[in-house]
Amino acid sequence: MDSGTTTERQWTFLTNHARVLVQIARDPGIRVRDIAARCLLTERAVQRIIVDLEQAGYLTHERRGRTNHYRVITSKQLRHPADAGPTIAELLATLLR
Repeated sequence: MDSGTTTERQWTFLTNHARVLVQIARDPGIRVRDIAARCLLTERAVQRIIVDLEQAGYLTHERRGRTNHYRVITSKQLRHPADAGPTIAELLATLLR
């Protein structure tokens, strides 16, 4: 029974967490607003992702005046057991080419 409409599942190769991490790696002083615009996310979603990344030890920040300056912890390994081995530095090296 074909209803005449096609519903494709939408998926991408990178998670929003990876997209945010890449933007921060490119510009450690980037504003949440700019990350959101580049990743096509809401500012609130970016804030939650940054909290996730900090709590997991992949990212730190320090306040510099009115802005945050982020530092990616590149020595950390990827989280998923199937991805065990490579570090964040190796992932970013591939994605930032």
